[in-house]
Amino acid sequence: MNDNRPDPDQLLAEVSATEARSRRGQLTIFFGANAGVGKTYAMLEAAQRRLAEGIDVVAGYVELHGRVETEKLLAGIEQLPPLMIAFGATVRREFNLDAALARKPRLLLVDELAHTNISGGDPPPRHEKRWQDIEELLDAGIDVYTTVNVQHLESLSDVVAQITGVRQLETVPDRVFDQADEVKLVDLPPDDLLQRMREGRVYVPQQAQRALENFFRKGNLIALRELALRKTADRVDQAMRDYRKEKSVRGAWAARERLLVAVGPDSEAERLVRAGKRAADRLDAEWLVIFVETPDLLRLSEAERNRRIAILRLATSLGAEAITLGGSSVSAELLEYARTRNVTRIFVGMSHRPRWRRLLRPSTTDQLLAHSRDVDIVVIARDDAAARPAAAANADDTPVVFTPASDKQRWPRYALAVGATVAATAVCWVIYGLYPKLAQANLVMIYLLTNALVAVYGGRRAAILSSVLGVAAFDFMFVPPLFTFAVSDAQYLLTFAIMLAVALIIGNLNASVRLQARVAGHRERRTSLLYAMSRQLAMARVRDDVAEVAVGHVSQVFTGRAVILFADEQGHLQHPRAAAREESYTGADLGVAQWVFDHGKPAGLGTDTLSGAAALYLPLTGGERVFGVLAVLPANPRRVTLPEQFRLLETFAAQIGLALERADFAAHAQAAEIRAETEAIRNALLASISHDLRTPLATIAGGAATLAGNLTALSEADRRALANSVSEEAMRMSERVTTLLDLVRLETGAIQPRFDLYALDEIVGSVLHRFEQRLRGHHVRVELPETLPLLRVDGRLIEQVLENLLDNASKYTPAGSEIQISAGALPRQIEISVLDDGPGLPVTDPEILFEKFQRGAPEGAVGGIGLGLAICRTILAQGPNLGREPYPARGRVPLHGATGTQLTGGPAG
Repeated sequence: MNDNRPDPDQLLAEVSATEARSRRGQLTIFFGANAGVGKTYAMLEAAQRRLAEGIDVVAGYVELHGRVETEKLLAGIEQLPPLMIAFGATVRREFNLDAALARKPRLLLVDELAHTNISGGDPPPRHEKRWQDIEELLDAGIDVYTTVNVQHLESLSDVVAQITGVRQLETVPDRVFDQADEVKLVDLPPDDLLQRMREGRVYVPQQAQRALENFFRKGNLIALRELALRKTADRVDQAMRDYRKEKSVRGAWAARERLLVAVGPDSEAERLVRAGKRAADRLDAEWLVIFVETPDLLRLSEAERNRRIAILRLATSLGAEAITLGGSSVSAELLEYARTRNVTRIFVGMSHRPRWRRLLRPSTTDQLLAHSRDVDIVVIARDDAAARPAAAANADDTPVVFTPASDKQRWPRYALAVGATVAATAVCWVIYGLYPKLAQANLVMIYLLTNALVAVYGGRRAAILSSVLGVAAFDFMFVPPLFTFAVSDAQYLLTFAIMLAVALIIGNLNASVRLQARVAGHRERRTSLLYAMSRQLAMARVRDDVAEVAVGHVSQVFTGRAVILFADEQGHLQHPRAAAREESYTGADLGVAQWVFDHGKPAGLGTDTLSGAAALYLPLTGGERVFGVLAVLPANPRRVTLPEQFRLLETFAAQIGLALERADFAAHAQAAEIRAETEAIRNALLASISHDLRTPLATIAGGAATLAGNLTALSEADRRALANSVSEEAMRMSERVTTLLDLVRLETGAIQPRFDLYALDEIVGSVLHRFEQRLRGHHVRVELPETLPLLRVDGRLIEQVLENLLDNASKYTPAGSEIQISAGALPRQIEISVLDDGPGLPVTDPEILFEKFQRGAPEGAVGGIGLGLAICRTILAQGPNLGREPYPARGRVPLHGATGTQLTGGPAG
């Protein structure tokens, strides 16, 4: 069977990725260490070559910086007109994305990938960054040439700032650089670049002199050049790994040194790690420290397992990538992983086994030497003099991490082995009694089956005991002479030996599979829990929901208690105010948590900072901000101190941090939306009431001034008329203010409905009595059947609804028109209608009339601020519904109310 066959799923993924790439444009980045190395020049040279090949090449945006030799390379290349941005009193040039999409050339030149588009001008940019413009071009199937310097890569911005003292504000996400189809390094030695600067071929003389004194110092240029070369080398290395994966190349290619240090739970592990560190430093190579967890190692003592944690932590502190693998064979797992990561050398320790044991069972070192064909094996000599004191120290010292002693009882497993053997013997005795001529080989099969079952349910040690007891029982009960362990025929000794060996092999294999299945199940459970947490975090919209989901999953996965601490407005962490849940950690140390929050680094259990803390504290980071601190108190410290467990917890913390960042963005967006809505309502309010308040105030002011200045000159009738005018306008203003206050009180819940039984004719009569003066010019017809039952409503609020409707009818219908109030019985409902024979609804969408500050006619002689129907709908939202029904040439506003219950209803208008 060929183990080198490609994975079908991998092939399908590669085909899908290739198809997606074929529809997307190709991105080529001309990459340099500094400005002035010739990136734009190299880009234009490459463009001229493509143009000579007959390719449609267009220059979208090229920054020449006044360089004549660069400008000459634009000859013959079509140039898109720039987008002119009006910015204050000036006009600036920008890349014209829409023109590029409309032109859609085969190849487009867009200089300065990290450029930030001008915001605040006219027209505004579609994207904030130029790399986002380029992504849109690539999605449209356009190939793009662009340029960028190493200091503009997001992951290196802090390193560049530390070297040069200048933090770059314009950065490009690393994924854009990593996903580029081709990166061409444009390199220039620092001395040559400095000479170009002095000659004024990079910047104008005055600007060049300032650059030489600050950013363009030779030390800075050397460091940036090294960063650019390393970044390019990393990309080439990744391309080689992708090629090997695509072509299923299993052998290691020593294009770049990568070391692997294999460690175990012995005293030599620390020496191996330090030797690997020294070799990695000499070779300037990446190095890995691997611990392979086999079924045998799963049964190590607590001290030995704790030593493994200390070794992997030491490797991490020295700069290695610490990894734990699982498998039945250490050598096979190491070689497979080494080929996957393209490792060139494996460091192992010399075997401690005696030579005779190594002949029977080869050590890991022997197996690596025997099976490695493409990876060098470096064997580190054993230091017996150093190993003895180290072993003694480890025996006397307190373990690195305290773990409670296991309370697992083994005697039930041994009892299972004994019981199963007795049962198998009884079955064999019955069968042998019924069939005396039955071959004894069949009885042996029953014992082997029993041994396999014991291995599955009882483990390795129980299987060994079952094997020995099975051989003894078979000899005692069925091999002549019976009921004695003596053997009359020497051939039975071979039978016993083979039977014992087969039973031990079967038991050992079953136990190993059982342990591996348990480990695999545990890892699958952790993965599924991480997925479940990510899915629930995606649905959480507020910070408290994110914290509740995160605490539940973290405490479940890491078997302990957890809590998320947030800071107050002063930046001081506080314990949660909500009631503590069962899995919440209520004893978190705020001092340790505050240090983590301030520095953005883990601290506490298993770390090098404040390691005396009982819990582990991790920052919850999203973007460049720490949103809180996750504190975890595990029941077993190994749940968080093992490197793979710690990385898993960091993954959880990263997911939680992103969810908190998303919740923070949502909160800010909601606050901005509320502010915008508040501003819109304020503007609408001012626009709506300006006329209706200004007119009454003008009338009141004019009347009052007339009365005050000409009191004796006016007749009694004139004074009374002016006084009545002032009074009416004051009442009108009072109504406007009352209307606004009523709406606010209704929306804020200050008015709660009080339901009681009312007669509809009493409600209508009360409203008509108050509106007698206002409805004097209209004919009001009331049609209420005498058989109507009582309605369970809030009489005061329903009266206000009817008042607002009658007020609208009186305002917007001509004098002498008819207003009809009617009611009719429906199944379990009463329909109340207010109709008029006015001109109807003047707007295209009558639903708009039920919004705040909306009027049928924005300007006109009829007063109002457009809140009447809005108040009606707000009231009826607590019980009945209000809407509209089209009615030719007339306005119709029906209400629907249920008998004996609170009002319900449907649309009206």
